[in-house]
Amino acid sequence: MFENLSERLQQAVNNLRGQALLTEENIQASLRQVRMALLEADVALPVVKDFIDQVSQQALGEQVIANLQPGQALIKIVQDQLVELMGAENETLNLQAQPPAVVLMAGLQGSGKTTTVGKLAKLLRERHGKKVMVASADIYRPAAIEQLQKLAEQVEVNFFPTSAESSPKQIADSALDQAQRSGMDVLILDTAGRLHVDDEMMQEIQLLHQRLNPVETLFVVDAMTGQDAAKTAAAFNESLALTGVILTKADGDARGGAALSIRHITGKPIKFIGVGEKVDDLEPFHPERMASRILGMGDMLSLVEEAERKIDHQQAEKLGRKLKKGKGFDLNDFRDQLKMVEQMGGMGSMIDKLPGMGGMAEQVKNQVNDKQLSQVDAIISSMTVKERTFPNIINGSRRKRIARGSGTQVQEVNRMLKQFIQMQKMMKKMGRKGGMKKLMRGMGQMGGGMPPGMGGLS
Repeated sequence: MFENLSERLQQAVNNLRGQALLTEENIQASLRQVRMALLEADVALPVVKDFIDQVSQQALGEQVIANLQPGQALIKIVQDQLVELMGAENETLNLQAQPPAVVLMAGLQGSGKTTTVGKLAKLLRERHGKKVMVASADIYRPAAIEQLQKLAEQVEVNFFPTSAESSPKQIADSALDQAQRSGMDVLILDTAGRLHVDDEMMQEIQLLHQRLNPVETLFVVDAMTGQDAAKTAAAFNESLALTGVILTKADGDARGGAALSIRHITGKPIKFIGVGEKVDDLEPFHPERMASRILGMGDMLSLVEEAERKIDHQQAEKLGRKLKKGKGFDLNDFRDQLKMVEQMGGMGSMIDKLPGMGGMAEQVKNQVNDKQLSQVDAIISSMTVKERTFPNIINGSRRKRIARGSGTQVQEVNRMLKQFIQMQKMMKKMGRKGGMKKLMRGMGQMGGGMPPGMGGLS
């Protein structure tokens, strides 16, 4: 996510290494690079100008702390301004209303709006304990209603059945009535999108807004459209009282222009960010955490929160007790760790949040994909119970047999075993230092011994 911007900003800061202090000359040289990085990231020009002005003013007036190098001082200023630019802090949904609280979803066609309705419904049900109903007022796009029904079943929320023969107004009225009768906490209404902003679409959404009086009107926009995302959001905001923005497809956006432009141009906060295709891949948008990720410093807080939600804690505690007793970390445990990685969105999602990756993130992603995790699982499944428990007995002939059984090459079996040994060493240290509490921190400090599936760098 935002790899190009991250790399360019880090280069600008690195140019200050070796300098004794911040001067007007070296600050301006670095800011020229920062300006180019932002423009290449498709950040809107007025946003770039204001950002550079603010950083320049603070850097030139900065009394650099004695233990900070100039590069560190500048990166702190840039980080603070990125946070300010994106909204200072996470703004949660305002659901303080007589139930059901209505959330109206608006956006252009192809922005991922319907999928985001399902993701948001799941998030509200699982993390906030809300009874959620979803309904579709999109009577124009073929299969839009059916798509939302399948999503509702998948994420286990209530679906209000609608028909393309009904008008959007009739659907909105009926859905609200049913949500009230069913004791729902939240009603999320998916509206029709268009290929571009037009009067007919805006009038329809305005009518729905008047009928439902939603507590939240969220604009769903594709991050990969760059500063155009901010311009489109601004156009919607002129006709519709938006309360926030959901940025989708951020996992495919190497630039970051939308995330850095929307708040400045619309005055509306980004409340959520879509980071993948799975129904779990929707995160609250935290400006301070995103700034840290953009600058290559990771986001351990989000990673730990995700681990808290998705990791089997009984299994983790069992492994912790095993390590404390001095029992070895075996291939069964290794496979459990792979499943943990998959549950947390796969290796790509974790790499973005690990600190210290810096410019390595894209290189790692190019060499690693989550299919390798499945391959490792196949290799371990081809072993005997004894081999999984006592990996030291796996000699050359056993490796050939395991490769045949898993449909892989002996070299791939060897590479997997090498990854296992690296993980085994790390887990041995974890057992001595206090167990599983330091697992996530340890993964961020592994350096050459990266997490499973990242053997390409080892």
